[in-house]
Amino acid sequence: MVVVFGPALLTIIGSILVMLFVPHPVPKTASGGQRLYLTHCATCHGADGRGSWRATIFLMRPGNLADPRLMDRLPDDYLFTLIKNGGATIGKPGMPSFGYHLKDDEIRELIRYLRTLPKQQGEAQPKASRTDSRVKRGRYARSGRPD
Repeated sequence: MVVVFGPALLTIIGSILVMLFVPHPVPKTASGGQRLYLTHCATCHGADGRGSWRATIFLMRPGNLADPRLMDRLPDDYLFTLIKNGGATIGKPGMPSFGYHLKDDEIRELIRYLRTLPKQQGEAQPKASRTDSRVKRGRYARSGRPD
């Protein structure tokens, strides 16, 4: 019995460890800022900036970098300090410090890329479903059920 389930169990455990600890893949055509983001940030913030399942597993809730309202409120100096020194100094203990891993120019390039994430999400808005269009036309409002 151990002979049959042992390799299967090792495969499952190995797959889970790979999913948790292997970094996000970086495409060959990635820009410098995108490459930095996917290498250092996508593990928690997700490739699209809306959060990652990996962060959820560890009960972390990273900020939604694809939310234009959030990103427009945050000045570049704040983002620079947050990325360089980490979040512990400003009350966000889940955000690690990247000051030892990234040069100041790389942090500025990363911030320029972060500013493009909300715009990318705006271009990729999903089309409204049939139910959404019914709600907008008021069909559910009258009868409380679909036609």
